[in-house]
Order: sequence, then structure tokens, then C-alpha cells
Amino acid sequence: MKDFDLKRYLTERKQQVDAALENWFPVPTGLQKSVLEASRYSLFAGGKRLRPILCLAAAEVVGGMPDAVMPVACALEMIHTYSLIHDDLPAMDNDDFRRGKPTCHKAFGEAMAVLAGDALLTEAFGVVVDGSASGDCPGDRLVKVIGILVRAAGYRGMIGGQVIDLESENQTVDLATVEYMHIHKTGALLSASLETGALLGGGTADQISTLKHYGHHFGLAFQITDDILDVEGDAELMGKTPGSDMAKNKKTYPVLLGMTRSREAAREHVEEAIRALTDFNEKAEPLRAIAQYLLVRKA
Repeated sequence: MKDFDLKRYLTERKQQVDAALENWFPVPTGLQKSVLEASRYSLFAGGKRLRPILCLAAAEVVGGMPDAVMPVACALEMIHTYSLIHDDLPAMDNDDFRRGKPTCHKAFGEAMAVLAGDALLTEAFGVVVDGSASGDCPGDRLVKVIGILVRAAGYRGMIGGQVIDLESENQTVDLATVEYMHIHKTGALLSASLETGALLGGGTADQISTLKHYGHHFGLAFQITDDILDVEGDAELMGKTPGSDMAKNKKTYPVLLGMTRSREAAREHVEEAIRALTDFNEKAEPLRAIAQYLLVRKA
């Protein structure tokens, strides 16, 4: 698949995910209208839908159907969006803009933003149960998926990484700590996207393990390139002002290694991620192309 059109693939998949999110997430009505409006404000603020796309791609790689994993793909985006809302709060990173729009707490107030994030997180698990149970997903497989999401989103994953991020500000930390933080804060949910997609797609234990390995290196490459963009990215393309990590004295790859070595590290992780897909056929081309794209992305 040398002529694989990544831009077209990502556009089509994003449209499918957006349509599914519209279907699964509640419309703002009733006495809960305000919190649903705040949740939808961030959920439909123009994200790339990377995590759900990875989930769908992983299912296809192992011979599954994207429609069968779409509820979980949507749940992954809800969990990711909740994390962004809370990450932007004054008590965390105190950011004013996200994806070119005022952050949720700027648009709806801090208290409502907290509740909007909470609503997205809890509703995500409802979507997993309701959406997957309505299909042909075996109960034991569904339980495994929920366990994967709990570990990736909780203190053993994303929250644990955020704790390290907060506590490392204005502290001296080594590269191993920064890598550990990246693996958990960013990489855990990315890896879970691939693992759940492969599991629901009917993948073998070896296939699931291979895609987790891909996800591990993909997650590190993603966060390293994110760190690089915070130094030299374009504010208009990114939808937020670069330089926030430096201003908050956050520990990033460029801070510890410099820009040249950070770029080398990102390339090494991309190459390892792609190498992990060696035994897969052309169905893995989207995953190969997405990994390669990390090295040239601008947002």
C-alpha cells in the first residue's frame, strides 16, 4: 500500500467517530443541560480523534470490524477529553485556550468544568457497557476492556503520570522519571486504544501484545514530539500558545536532552513502533503511516 492516503484515512475515520459521538453522548436537555453543554463544548471542539482512530485501526489489523469497537473508540475520546478539561484547570496547568477556543473553565466556569470532565469520564464507561453489550461482545471480553480502561485512566496510568508531572515542577528529575511520566500520562491511554481495539477485534494474545508494544513506543514518540512543538510550534496551528511548559518549569525531553537529541529519540521510538508491525500485512499500513506522521506533525 505505497499509495496509502493518510490524510484521507484520518479524515474519513474522524467523520465516523464524530458521528458516533453525536449518537452516543446525550443532547443537552432538562435540568442537567448546563453540564452537558459544557461537556459537548470540549468534546466537539475539533480534536483529531487519534485515540479512537488507533482503536479502530487495531481492530482492523487483527481482522475485526470497526463498527464493533466504535463504542469503545468513543469512550476513549470521552476519557481523553475529560483529562484535557481537568488538565487545563487553574489548579493544574491553568491554560486559557485549547484547540483555538477558550478552555472549558474559561467558557463555563471552573466548577462546571470540573463537573463536565466528571460527566465525560463516567459516561464513557456507560457507552462501553451499553454499546458493546448490545452487540456480540462476550461478557468476559467486555470485562477485560473495562479493566484496561480503568488502569489506563486511573492512578496506574494517566492520573499517576499527571501526579508526577505536577510534583516535578521546580524539581530536579532525571530522564528515567520523565520517561515514566510520559508512559503513564500520555502513553497509557494511547496503548489502551490499541489493546482494546485488538481485543474486541478478536486478536490473538501475540497480536495484542505486539500492538501494545507498538503503542508503548508510539506514546513516547507522541509525547516527545508534543514537547518539541511546545518549544517551536505555531500557535495558530496548535490552537494554543507554545512555551507553556517552559514557563511552568515542566520537565520535558527538550529541557533534559535538548532539541537535537529529542528529535533523535522521537525518531527511534517511531522506528521501533513501525518495526513492531513487521508480521502484519497491509492492513497495518494506517498504523505505520500514523507513526511516521508524528515526525512531521505541526499540531
